[in-house]
Amino acid sequence: MSEIKRGKFIVFEGLDGSGKGTQIRMLEKKLLDARRNVTLTAEPTDTAIGGMIRDALSGNHKRTPSELAALFLADRVQHNTDPKKGIISLLNAGKDVICDRYYFSSFAYQGIDVGLDWVMKMNLDCPDILKPDVCIFLDVDPDICMQRIDSSRAFTEIYEKASTLKKIRSRFFEVFEKLSVAENIKIIDAARSPEEIANDIEKIVFEI
Repeated sequence: MSEIKRGKFIVFEGLDGSGKGTQIRMLEKKLLDARRNVTLTAEPTDTAIGGMIRDALSGNHKRTPSELAALFLADRVQHNTDPKKGIISLLNAGKDVICDRYYFSSFAYQGIDVGLDWVMKMNLDCPDILKPDVCIFLDVDPDICMQRIDSSRAFTEIYEKASTLKKIRSRFFEVFEKLSVAENIKIIDAARSPEEIANDIEKIVFEI
């Protein structure tokens, strides 16, 4: 029997309202058409810890920035190591894993309220957290993101304010500069048509 070839780990990042969900679904279809085995996942996860995070993001349960960063770390470890549906198990089974948000979001979002170096160190130094094969960042002006959020949702989360999203976008680029050598990060102009964006993403993904 031939050895199962490890799948690819693809992470999508971007501000809220940047169009990640649309592009993830479009990429999934292209990979399936290419006869790849694909699994979609996201952070926060659907675990108990993920539920605690969503309660905090919605404003239902106030938590300190460092507490929220630690919850994301715990959720990410479980996301990687779950023996049945964890990222590591899926990749080893030959499945491509497309993840909506990963540790880059922790760096950019929680990193605006607590020490960025601390958030980065506890994630990057954790032996149970995998590095993705590629991180695709969908770059959209924060004002446009807020217009999309306001037009599509009845409620907003704690980070979904134009002034906050501008700080987060700046922090993303600070993080990408710090990780420019260690990580495979691709920044996509996501203010164009979905089809143009998807074509650029397809080229990036099929290169790996």
